[in-house]
Amino acid sequence: MIERAQMNKPRRGLRRVMAAAFAMATLAASGCGLGGDDGAAVTYEDAKSSGKIKVGFANEAPWAYLDANGELTGYAPTVARAVLENLGIDEIEGVVTDFDGLIDGVRAQKYAFVAAGMFINPKRCENSAFAIPDYQVGSSFLVPEGNPRNITRFEDITREDVRIATLGGAAENDYAERAGVPATLIEPMAKQDDILRAVSNNDVYGSAMIDVTASWLVRNNPDTNLEVTPSFQFNSKPDVGTFNFRLDDDEFREDFNRELRALHDSGEWLKLVEPFGLTAVNEPDPTATTEEYCAA
Repeated sequence: MIERAQMNKPRRGLRRVMAAAFAMATLAASGCGLGGDDGAAVTYEDAKSSGKIKVGFANEAPWAYLDANGELTGYAPTVARAVLENLGIDEIEGVVTDFDGLIDGVRAQKYAFVAAGMFINPKRCENSAFAIPDYQVGSSFLVPEGNPRNITRFEDITREDVRIATLGGAAENDYAERAGVPATLIEPMAKQDDILRAVSNNDVYGSAMIDVTASWLVRNNPDTNLEVTPSFQFNSKPDVGTFNFRLDDDEFREDFNRELRALHDSGEWLKLVEPFGLTAVNEPDPTATTEEYCAA
């Protein structure tokens, strides 16, 4: 087990995460590039006229986050920019929102759509319209080096009686419940940096999260003495994620789907997402549909 004194050593990687979080707070307060009142649209019709659009994101690397310079980056904004440029929209402004509030935010027209790589599932489909599946992933646990409690599946949490962090509103909360994990052992947290800090400081044993996310955090925070468990698939088919819109925003979603599909068909999608840790393994099954995941 990792000693407390060892866990309290300075961590350059963790400081980078906190620096990005500070930049997020600063920019959100000032309105600089994060949804300020400078004409960025919250509807597709207005965005086509102004060339600027607001998107909701949760500041979760590598999916959509602010880098150390306060610039919106990640898989979702990068792919969205490529799609939107072909629709005549050249500028994206991010509106940072807790993950579990993203759908409510787009319904309230705080932004035009969500660019956070959100999984498609029946509950979310009740209140949000999803684009075609854009990527597929598995689950992993972020744990101390050596994984002394041998947590590799949700059922192990109950056996070992350890506390595990999750992102509030993320699919892992549902997986834990379905696996029979007592609610007292699952600690949903609002932000990714909260999770990283909690695991690094031994406030919780580990965290259940997307395999790509866990690998990204370990790779970019090497001083935290954490590791990633092997990826696994909780459901009978891979989890898929994509962009999501208001339920009645059919024109926007259909136009977005057309250009998104073209990125996959041309091979350009893979070039765009590789810097964020996604590979050919994360290309969704071309036969997978939004409708089947909404009905699952």
